[in-house]
Amino acid sequence: MKLVLSSTIKYFFGCLAICFSVFQLHSQSTSKLNSVIENLKKDNALKHASWSICVMNTKKDSAIAEYNSTMSLVPASTMKIVTTGAALSILGSNFKFETKIQYDGTFDSISGVLKGNLYITGGGDPTLESEYFKDKKDTLSITEKWAFILKAKGIKKIDGAIIGDASVFEDNMVPSQWIWGDMGNYFGAGACGLTFHDNKYTLYFKSGATGTKTTINKILPDVLGLQIVNNVSSGGNDDNAFVYGSPYNNYRFVQGTIPPSKNNYEVEGSIPDPALFCAQSLESSLKIIGINVTEKSTTIRALKEANEFSEANRRTFFINYSPTLDKIVYWTNLKSINLYAEHLLKYISYKKTNFGCESQGTDIVTNFWKNKGVDVSGFFMNDGCGLARANVITTKTETQILRIMTKDKNFNAFFNSLPIAGKSGSLGGLCEGTCAENNLRAKSGYITRARGYAGYVKNKKGELLCFSLLANNYDCTPTEMKLKLEKLLIAIAESE
Repeated sequence: MKLVLSSTIKYFFGCLAICFSVFQLHSQSTSKLNSVIENLKKDNALKHASWSICVMNTKKDSAIAEYNSTMSLVPASTMKIVTTGAALSILGSNFKFETKIQYDGTFDSISGVLKGNLYITGGGDPTLESEYFKDKKDTLSITEKWAFILKAKGIKKIDGAIIGDASVFEDNMVPSQWIWGDMGNYFGAGACGLTFHDNKYTLYFKSGATGTKTTINKILPDVLGLQIVNNVSSGGNDDNAFVYGSPYNNYRFVQGTIPPSKNNYEVEGSIPDPALFCAQSLESSLKIIGINVTEKSTTIRALKEANEFSEANRRTFFINYSPTLDKIVYWTNLKSINLYAEHLLKYISYKKTNFGCESQGTDIVTNFWKNKGVDVSGFFMNDGCGLARANVITTKTETQILRIMTKDKNFNAFFNSLPIAGKSGSLGGLCEGTCAENNLRAKSGYITRARGYAGYVKNKKGELLCFSLLANNYDCTPTEMKLKLEKLLIAIAESE
């Protein structure tokens, strides 16, 4: 009996020792990360800030490390993981947008005369004439290609107008929570059912000595009717010039500063009416190759406002297809393209309700993740890209979304779209010379007083972790906050 008891006791203490050793190893593996977290808690720059972290092993639904993980914070562009993940899962990696070139009236193939209107029927494609899909060796614009296709089909004259139809999406391009200081700039270009040329134009400035007024050398592309009031002066070392203006209004004023002694310094603004600009561009391309259009270009929206719209039977000449969704998501996350993210959100709404609406899109995406088992308490979505400061989310929610995406059949497309630490996108200068370099992938986010990162990294054991870090209302500079968060990123990668 003594022998049996002795063996039992030895076995018990042996198991206890093993458990203690495992616990000790786990404690050591997370000690550096916990140490960085503890140091940030004491950091004076975060005295008035709200910040949070959540780290999970993608194989387990529990946190490895967390702090304030249920606190609602402004996510900035980390919101794009919510939108792009949902878009890939709902639409599929191989999905393509369609833009239809249609006509009403009659087309006489012998005379080549179309007695009716030509329609560019938008399907929500954000890539038409986009710089991100433009082959630099290709000298033809997409409207020039369309013009040649129409000519090949025998069209010699259009006795009518070119009409841009963006009605697949709501006419209100800008989300209600975007601010006045953003919407006139390229990053504040809203999603249009017929987006064209990234919905932006470029002002080319010439600046002189500090304190002097600048001049505008040229504006490309040439947007008909655009009126620019230039209040930009020379000064500083960065681009601090901002364009102010609203959708469908051609009046724009630019103020702020650009560096002195520059020629053709670029500042980008949002095109007031992308659908009209697309129609005008096709009209111009047709006239260049000798196809006359008798009436001025217009849009369905403008015709409805003037009570001149009447529904007509349309026939399709041809369909233009976008690149596949995996390629669109790649650029959305790599370059943090607000416009693309907004298109994905509105198209999800269109897919589910037959109308692309921002508010419906946010509801659908929120419920999509909720139905996947994500805790969406504390999550309030007001756009698809993260530009609205009314967006709030928890790091727990973001981390759960990242974890669930690893089980999605479109995960590779999602994972490959995220910038790589030390290599690409907004993470190109981060974590260099550490085990996070060329390992950690994440979507960054930054707007005034809000910074964050959300993504994946393999730890020293080769296990895939997912994480979210968010910080709002810090007292330090954005660059200093970036460096503080970088320490957390490195510590996550160094965990075992």
